[in-house]
Amino acid sequence: KTDHDELTKELASLSARKSNIHARQISIRQTLCRHLDMDETDLPFAGELIQVREDQAPWEGAAERLLHNFALSLLVPESHYRAVAAWVNNTFLQARLVYYLVRPAPPKKSVDLHPDSLVKKLTVKPDNKCYDWLEQELAARFNYACCTDMQRFQQEPWAMTEKGQIKSGGQRHEKDDRRDLTDRSNYVLGWTNEAKIRTLKKQHRHLEEQMQTTGNDISRLESRQNTLEEQLSNLIRLGEFQDFSDLDWHASAEAILRLEAEKQELETRSDILQTLGMQLEALETQMDDSDTALKQARDDLAGNREKQNQTRHMADTCEQDLAGWAAMDPDQATALYRHLESLRINELPAHTLTIESCSNKEREMRELLQNRINNLDKRIATLAARIIRAMHGYRRDYQLETREVDDAVSSGPEYRAMLDQLRSDNLPEFEKRFKELLNENTIREVANFQSQLLREKETIKERIERINRSLSDIEYNPGRYIVLEAELTPDMEIRDFGQQLRACTEGALTGSEEDHYSEAKFLQVRRVIERFRGREGTVDLDRRWTKKVTDVRNWFVFAASERWKQDHTEYEHYTDSGGKSGGQKEKLAYTVLAASLAYQFGLEWGAIKSRTFRFVAIDEAFGRGSDDSTRYSLELFKKLNLQLLIVTPLQKIHIIEPYVSSVGLVYCPDGTESLLRNMSVAEYRDRRERTET
Repeated sequence: KTDHDELTKELASLSARKSNIHARQISIRQTLCRHLDMDETDLPFAGELIQVREDQAPWEGAAERLLHNFALSLLVPESHYRAVAAWVNNTFLQARLVYYLVRPAPPKKSVDLHPDSLVKKLTVKPDNKCYDWLEQELAARFNYACCTDMQRFQQEPWAMTEKGQIKSGGQRHEKDDRRDLTDRSNYVLGWTNEAKIRTLKKQHRHLEEQMQTTGNDISRLESRQNTLEEQLSNLIRLGEFQDFSDLDWHASAEAILRLEAEKQELETRSDILQTLGMQLEALETQMDDSDTALKQARDDLAGNREKQNQTRHMADTCEQDLAGWAAMDPDQATALYRHLESLRINELPAHTLTIESCSNKEREMRELLQNRINNLDKRIATLAARIIRAMHGYRRDYQLETREVDDAVSSGPEYRAMLDQLRSDNLPEFEKRFKELLNENTIREVANFQSQLLREKETIKERIERINRSLSDIEYNPGRYIVLEAELTPDMEIRDFGQQLRACTEGALTGSEEDHYSEAKFLQVRRVIERFRGREGTVDLDRRWTKKVTDVRNWFVFAASERWKQDHTEYEHYTDSGGKSGGQKEKLAYTVLAASLAYQFGLEWGAIKSRTFRFVAIDEAFGRGSDDSTRYSLELFKKLNLQLLIVTPLQKIHIIEPYVSSVGLVYCPDGTESLLRNMSVAEYRDRRERTET
């Protein structure tokens, strides 16, 4: 069944394409192309592009055996290599996959093919991107001599026979007969698959016939098994009987028939016996009817007596209830009666009032009234809780005004008096004026301050972006450049300050007439301003905080990323210069400095502006640096066409000398006045040589 299902899937796959590659390999390629959004034609299998020539059909089986693994290899162009390699590495394939990186083929090298080489019996599919690569790969790997006799096979170092024996390197021999050489179901070469489909369909029909035969055998055996199981069950039950008479039902049945026949014969012969029997049946019927009537009469008598007792009890109860009503005012009693009667008619289900139903209706009426009382009690309790919560909230917000009242419903008159006082003071008019002043003055000033900080933040981002454009033209290391990165700081003080500003100005610029300028908004603004001024006891701490959070440069964390120019991927990330050598730190600093100068002067890489002033003074910057970093920085300044003034205490002269055109020597002969001697580089060199000689 499993082989049949696999064969069905293989046939379905082959019918949808032209190649002979196995369905499981095709499935891997389909999944890969679907995830990477590629066309399957861009990733062919080698077997889809190679075919045995029609005039070399006798060698087809041997060629399939030798080229089988290579034919199942995927050919990946260089443009897709990185994506394919990453996907294959990160995916559990549940199968074996071999793929080759196909680079543009170099000029063809002449390969001496054997006169009977297997390569000459193959043809490569024309008009495909891998044509040249495949020709060279086949010639390099499969230049086997096709031998028709064993003597020649034994002489050749690389040889093969029609029956599939393969000789490699003059020593290794292999013949893999685990599959028939002529079994086309395992063929993978070629770009047409009609022959393979015919072979697989034949195998498919053979498997279906085997499945049908096997199914019939199973049904026959199951039927036989059921029959044997039933016989076994009967034999097991047979052991439950101890005597044969328990099973001999024929004798008992014959005795019953014999006795019934004798009874019928006796009844037929005696008319008197028949008459007496009929009279007996009539008397028995009359006795049954009399017994039933007597039992019914007794039950009725007992019921009437019980009803009489209940009626007497109810009469006594009514007399007691009426005694209470007799002491009540007649008008009040009449009003209560009418009200209860109205409730009974309107609230209780439709009914007819009888003596027997009075008790039940009384209970229903009592439950109705009690439910109403309970509901009213709940509403009163809920309302009281709401009132107490409101009182508690008011006392919490206005503790001074409510210090002499409690959170209790009984304090209602005191709260009502306070409400009347508030209404008479006309507080809403003052609240409106408070909001107008808060909006027009304080909050708008805070909003302007926030806008200025945000503008400075954007200015820093723009400057970093412009500096990065200059850095992209500077080769920091061979094939690499530096990019500055500015990320928002994770510092909680700065983040909290930003949130406080947003909370203060929320709604201030929208013209909203809603309650944005309440007392709570005023308190938010006051907290920020108090920290700016310095709170009592924390003046120094607040001053440091103000300096920190209002310096927009502190809003960023700066880093440097070294990237490849070819694909802009990151090579190394520098969050600081820790762990770097002195020369590396200087090199990074000079690179950023050069880019900043290019940005400051508006220079373009490689552009010469002879009439612009681009003066840079360097004071003892090269004294402690390495020779390489000094030479690197001077080369950068030279490429940017900067005009340099280098101040150095006669250090690194041999490195600085090629980059300057004149020298100014400062000296103090008597220790009181400094003198400056200007000379050209040529004059300086001449004097130095004379001094050395």
